[in-house]
Amino acid sequence: MIRPVAFRMNEQTLVNNYYQTADAVALPASINTKAQQEFDALVLKLNNVGVNVIVVDDTLDPSTPDSIFPNNWISFHENGDVGFYPMFAENRRLERREDILDILEDKGFVIEGIIDYSSAEEDGFYLEGTGSIVLDRANEKAYCALSPRSDEELFIEFCEYFDYAPIIFEAYQTIDGERKLIYHTNVMMCIGETFAVICADAIDDKQERKMVLENLKKDNKEIILINEKQLNNFSGNMLQVSGANGKGYLVMSSAAFESLSVRQKEQIENHVEILHSDLSTIEGHGGGSARCMMAEIFLEKH
Repeated sequence: MIRPVAFRMNEQTLVNNYYQTADAVALPASINTKAQQEFDALVLKLNNVGVNVIVVDDTLDPSTPDSIFPNNWISFHENGDVGFYPMFAENRRLERREDILDILEDKGFVIEGIIDYSSAEEDGFYLEGTGSIVLDRANEKAYCALSPRSDEELFIEFCEYFDYAPIIFEAYQTIDGERKLIYHTNVMMCIGETFAVICADAIDDKQERKMVLENLKKDNKEIILINEKQLNNFSGNMLQVSGANGKGYLVMSSAAFESLSVRQKEQIENHVEILHSDLSTIEGHGGGSARCMMAEIFLEKH
């Protein structure tokens, strides 16, 4: 997780991130202070249940207002490979930091190689890490809702290299009465070990919707459906993590938690414990939530 030093609303991502809804008149310093408080509170909650969190501080130079969302530019895999990804916003490309690999190696993680897709930026193609790609690592499937930030050919290239079966579809949300593509897959779905939270209504094409749901069912996932109002409260932007003794937790924001019905919470709690934290400043200005803040590490250790 990257602790922000200059968090603010990123004007370069506003064009297709419809979740950046906060009033931009607040002073940047106060926005960053609030974001740091929310970040620290979430890290503390994760640590308290035994989740191993590696916190790296962002740097003031270069200016990277969205650095708090590292999962878009880097991913870590069981085979020892690290993925670097092409980013839509030019100032987000500055978030890529190879020194983070040194920090992880110093902590005993084994890195075999770097698979770098970032040169696709030069040709205007993007694939923003585990924002664009929702992985079912156990069943070797990768889900991708195509958008200006999630290119189909790059996604297929990723799947061929990492040996995932690609599940490709389009997902939409209603903005001012128009159906517009959702910018990141991890906003509308989350895959846990034994369950999946998904806004199936976002997949307008019935065949695609059926195909996605059938894949989840085939892998014995309990499907927990959310609606678009809940989606807008980041209830699709969740991540299952392991705490002490391997106990499972589903991490989400308090806005996401409060948007869920009693029944949905019960469905989730049949599988994992819910851990939620207030991320309202980060959500309103950054347009991302709990899942985006965590780049999970699957590398082996010495």
